[in-house]
Amino acid sequence: MTFFLILLYLAAGAGTGYGLFTLTTAGLPLSIAGGAGLAAVLIQIHVLVRTSLTAKAAKQAEERVHGFERELTDTARRMNVVEARTDAIEETVKIELGERRDALVNEMRQLEGLIDKLTRSFETRLTDSTALARVQPVEDAALRDVRDALKDGRVDLHLQPIVSLPQRRVTFYEGFTRLRRPDGSHITPADFLDAARRASLMGVIDNFMLFRCVQIVRRLAERDRRVGVFCNISSISLEDPTFFPMFLEFMMENRDLSGSVIFEIRADRFEQRSPAMRANMDKLTALGFRFSIDHVTGLDLDLPRLQAAGVRFVKVNGSQLIDQLRDPQGPRPLTALNRKLAANEVGAAFSRYGIMLIAEKIEDEASVVEILEYEIPFGQGHVFSAPRPIKSSLMEDTAPPRELIERLSNYH
Repeated sequence: MTFFLILLYLAAGAGTGYGLFTLTTAGLPLSIAGGAGLAAVLIQIHVLVRTSLTAKAAKQAEERVHGFERELTDTARRMNVVEARTDAIEETVKIELGERRDALVNEMRQLEGLIDKLTRSFETRLTDSTALARVQPVEDAALRDVRDALKDGRVDLHLQPIVSLPQRRVTFYEGFTRLRRPDGSHITPADFLDAARRASLMGVIDNFMLFRCVQIVRRLAERDRRVGVFCNISSISLEDPTFFPMFLEFMMENRDLSGSVIFEIRADRFEQRSPAMRANMDKLTALGFRFSIDHVTGLDLDLPRLQAAGVRFVKVNGSQLIDQLRDPQGPRPLTALNRKLAANEVGAAFSRYGIMLIAEKIEDEASVVEILEYEIPFGQGHVFSAPRPIKSSLMEDTAPPRELIERLSNYH
């Protein structure tokens, strides 16, 4: 389009020069100069007009771009506000859920405390001789309940998960023994453990529990769930010359499960091991089985000594663990390092000796947060899950065979 306009301007200039030459007395040079001047003026005017229009269009385009930028900025600001509100709502929901869970745990604790107070009050009133005379039949009844439950195979297994942190993925379970009366009610651990110790029945209970733990591990392995099960075993069973050989024989038959079955004993019993208990623990360690100690009260543990004894897991009460790690002067494990460990180095120090540190009895989310700050690898407690009975179908499938029940019962 511009090219044709320039040709038009040149034509106009040529026509003007020709008119000057033919219609006036001007000579040829003046006529040519006049025509060229007119063409130049027309072209200059065209250029000026074109430039003005282009500048105006550019300005309008720039204003539109700025408008788009302002809209994008406003949109991004609104998105940030929405995200911030969403995060705030999510955090509020988490806090409310945590507070409700903590409140529920506190209510359960208060209820347990009230029951304990009522129990103590009732026991205090039974101080006269007539009341004391009635206690012995109650104890005898508890013992009969324990004997009958063992004889009839009414030994249940409850499992509580042990989770990896911070993922909270179930890595292990701890097994708890529960004895059942014929009517389906459970005998409290405080009752049956005391009665079993008095009647030397702990070995029988440990064997029942061990059999069920082994069966559970095999069922989990069939489902390709690579988890271990902690089986509590009393020091009495590890020292009992009657039951331990049978116990050891059973574990030799199931030594393929050495990576999944962990024997757990109390820390105070571990520290007071007799020569017989040491020797029997060494026999189980030689088969590849590992040990865990719980009810640990302090972190001042000799890690090389625990490693040599086959201990691969240590459980410490979560609140006690936090208190000791918070204190810069608190107890720390003994290692080959010639310095005191910092709080965030404790978990790694246990791992260097092949020992996993587990914070147990964690009851609230606030404790979980603090445990995570110290990089403790595992946690256990009601905040993750309470001990739960295995399914009734699985209970039947993993029940000890009648021959084992009769064999165990014949010893008492």
